[in-house]
Amino acid sequence: MLKTSIRVLPAALALAFAAAALPAAAQNAAPTTTDKVENAGEKAWDATKSGSEKAWDATKSGSKKAWDATKHGTKKAVDATERGAHATGKAVSNAGGAAADATRKAGDKIGEQIPGTAQHDAKKP
Repeated sequence: MLKTSIRVLPAALALAFAAAALPAAAQNAAPTTTDKVENAGEKAWDATKSGSEKAWDATKSGSKKAWDATKHGTKKAVDATERGAHATGKAVSNAGGAAADATRKAGDKIGEQIPGTAQHDAKKP
C-alpha cells in the first residue's frame, strides 16, 4: 500500500496545485464576457453621445442659416414693396395732377364762352 500512496500523493498534489493556480491564471488572462459587454456598452454610449451632439450642432447651425435667409428674404421683400408703393403713389399723384390740369383747362375754355365769367372777361382785349 505504501507504493500506491507514494504514486498517488504526487498526483494529488499536482491536481490540488492546478486547481488553485488555474482560476488565478484565468483571471489575469483574457477579459470575461461581462467585461466585453460592459466595454461594448460604454463604446456604444460614447458613440451615441457624440453623434447626438453632432446632430444637435448641425440642427442649430441649419436653423440659424434658415432664420438668417428668411430675415434677408423678408427684408428684400419689404424694401421691394415699399419701392413699389412709392412708385404707385407717385404715378397716381401724377395722373391726378394731370387730370386736374386738364379739367381746369377745359373749364377755362368753357368759361371763355360764357359772358360774365372771369375767363370771358380775361379773354377780352
